[in-house]
Amino acid sequence: MFVHFAALIRPSLRGSLYRAAISVPGSWFVAVVFLSVPWSIARAMGFHPWGAWLPFALATVGLVDSLWASEDERHLWLDGAVVPSLQRHETRGAHDPRPLRIVQITDPHIGAFMSVAALQAVCARAVARDPDLVLLTGDLLTMESQRDPAWLAAALAPLKAIEGRCYACLGNHDHEALDTVKTALAVNGITLLVDDMAVAETAAGPVEIVGYDFVWRDRAAHMQSVAARFPRTAGAPRVAMLHDPGAFHHLPEGNADLVLSGHTHGGQLGLLRLGLRGTVVSALSQVPDHGQWALGTARLYVHRGTGHYGFPLRIGVPAERSLLHVHGLWREATG
Repeated sequence: MFVHFAALIRPSLRGSLYRAAISVPGSWFVAVVFLSVPWSIARAMGFHPWGAWLPFALATVGLVDSLWASEDERHLWLDGAVVPSLQRHETRGAHDPRPLRIVQITDPHIGAFMSVAALQAVCARAVARDPDLVLLTGDLLTMESQRDPAWLAAALAPLKAIEGRCYACLGNHDHEALDTVKTALAVNGITLLVDDMAVAETAAGPVEIVGYDFVWRDRAAHMQSVAARFPRTAGAPRVAMLHDPGAFHHLPEGNADLVLSGHTHGGQLGLLRLGLRGTVVSALSQVPDHGQWALGTARLYVHRGTGHYGFPLRIGVPAERSLLHVHGLWREATG
C-alpha cells in the first residue's frame, strides 16, 4: 500500500506485474481499512464486535467487481410519457424492427485496474458488436496515465476500424490532461464534441448527437446556452452525451430524447450484487446513480462505468460493458 501511494509522487502507467504485485493488493488493503472503521471504533471503546473478518470478505468481493465485467445487452424504450419529477423510469414495450444500437464506454480510467490492453479489448469487443454508434462519455484517464498520449491512443486504437461512428464528450478528469485526450481521440478518428453537435448517419437513420462539456458551476445556464445554440431539427431524434448525470435535471425540456451519462461508477459501493438498487450515491444524494431515469419527456441512462477511480474498489456494483438497443427513438422524435 505504501509503495503504491509513494509511487504516485511520480505517476506513470506501470506494467502488469507491478499492478498485480503492488497496486491491486495495495488498493484492496486500503478498502479493508476504510470498511473496518466501525469495528476499529468498537474495539477502541472496549467492545469485541462480531464479524471482524467481514471487511476482508467485502473487499475481496470488491476485487471481483473491480477487475471483471460481464458482456450484456440492454433494451431502452422511449415511451414519450411526461414524467413530472426526476425518478427512476424503466418501461417495456414492443421491439422496434431496427432499434438504434449503441455501445457506451465511460470512465475507463486507465490505471491500476484498467490497463491499455484491457481497454483495447473493450474497444475491440465494441467494434465486433457492430453498433450504430460508440459513445465515449468521459474520464478516460487517471493521474498515472495522463503523461503520454500514446497510451490512450493505443487503448482506443480498435475504434479506428469504425471511424465515423465514434463520438466523445469530456469528463471532469479529462480536463486534467486535455491535450492528451484530444490527441488520442483525433488519432483514432473519434469526434470530440465540446458543447457542440454533429449529425450521425446510421443504419437506423440520422441522429443528432450533442456533447456537453463538464462544468462545475452554473450548470443550468451552461446547458441552456448549448441548447439555444443547437435547437432541435423537426423530426430528428437527438442523443446527448453528458458526463455528470447530476446535471440532467438542468436539460431544457424537449432538447434531447435520450441522455447518456457516467461519472458515478454506478454508485461504486452498493447492493446491486444482491439484486437491489441502493448505492452510496443514492443514499447520500439525489444524483442518478445507475440505470434508467426520466424527467419530462427526456430519458437518461447512467452507465455503471467501464472502469473506476477514487475509492480503491468497486463493492457490490460491478462494471458494465453493455450494448444498448434504443427503441422508440424515432416515434419520440416525430410524435
